[in-house]
Amino acid sequence: MLGFDAASVSELVNSIKETLEEQFHEVMVQGEVTNLSPSSAGHWYFTLSDSDASISCALFKGDALRNPLIRNLKDGDKIVVAGPLSVYQKRGSFQILAKRILPAGEGQLKLQFERLKARLSQEGLFDLDKKKTVPPFPKRIAVITAPHGAALQDFLNVMKRRSLWTDILIIPAVVQGQDSARSLVAAIKKAQEIPDVEVIVLTRGGGSLEDLWSFNDEALVRSIDACAIPVISAVGHQVDFTLSDYVADFRAETPTAAAEKLSQPQTELNARLQYCTSHLRSDLFKLNQRVQIMGQRFHPRQMMAHIWEKLQNAQKRLNHVRLTDRAHELLGFHESSQRLDEQVMKLQHVMTLKSSRLSERVGRMDHVLRALNPQNVLARGFTYLKTESGAVVSDHASFERISPDQKFTIFFKDGTGKGTRS
Repeated sequence: MLGFDAASVSELVNSIKETLEEQFHEVMVQGEVTNLSPSSAGHWYFTLSDSDASISCALFKGDALRNPLIRNLKDGDKIVVAGPLSVYQKRGSFQILAKRILPAGEGQLKLQFERLKARLSQEGLFDLDKKKTVPPFPKRIAVITAPHGAALQDFLNVMKRRSLWTDILIIPAVVQGQDSARSLVAAIKKAQEIPDVEVIVLTRGGGSLEDLWSFNDEALVRSIDACAIPVISAVGHQVDFTLSDYVADFRAETPTAAAEKLSQPQTELNARLQYCTSHLRSDLFKLNQRVQIMGQRFHPRQMMAHIWEKLQNAQKRLNHVRLTDRAHELLGFHESSQRLDEQVMKLQHVMTLKSSRLSERVGRMDHVLRALNPQNVLARGFTYLKTESGAVVSDHASFERISPDQKFTIFFKDGTGKGTRS
């Protein structure tokens, strides 16, 4: 019996699994694809090999959806695989769990690109709140590019056609090759030393990933980030992306797009000025026409002619009206006179009726007075007495009150007499 305890297969495999997966949590391997086999569940299995060795690889469904290259992959293709190393316990074999697959050659550069991009992004170099605002009307622009490249000509053609006053300084730089990154960094430093530069444009034409690789240089990216002047990156074509695009304050898809971005406010201003000029000319023309018309209409001769015409029209209307001949008609004399005559007739009729009634009444009263006249009574043989004081003695009691020797007057039909009571 041996003097030590033997480990189980599971313990040994688990120990190996922990060691390998901890040490090789991210590997990048280049090789030739063999034994490519898709599963019904959407996973892909293949072997990556070279002339001396081979290793199994697994690309699970979720990662396969993020790597469309797998659909066109075939045995014999050379690729780069990136992902962690894993141990399959059931068989005691290890394999690469592929997370990314790229074509060989270009794939290496893309992986380097992604790694540097992730690291710089974690440092905050690509944060949007760090972006500087590109001035809408820059007076001086520094363009860093190859002096004889097509990108520069495209940029200048657009600026000449659309810009109104911008001063463009060309700072020559090497944009491809081993020394291009240092040349671009030096050009950015030089641009910052030139007075009154408000925008820096970093540009070149399109190319392969290798051609544009200098624009992914870490020193250049940090130089752009530290630049005090807003930087526009216009590198390659629409589909090309470099780290300079991410760190720049504005990314233009092409050199032409960069020129359009910088000249757009001036183009809009020029369009507005032309619009205002056109409308101002139109308004001035209309105003001039109106002044001419008003001048003709209100010229003293025209005014006199107009007044004379109105005077003649008024005279014609006045003659047509003939007020002097129609005074009674227009002023209502006939109606007033007729109403006055009617009122006079009514007054006369009323006065006649009133007089007749009064005459009848007077006659009746005269008849009554005549009937009550004392003289008429005396004519029938009656007399009456009055005392010296003028009181009428109308009864015997009044006669008895007359004192003796008091005189009284007796009234007859034909005269008076005096008497005394004895």
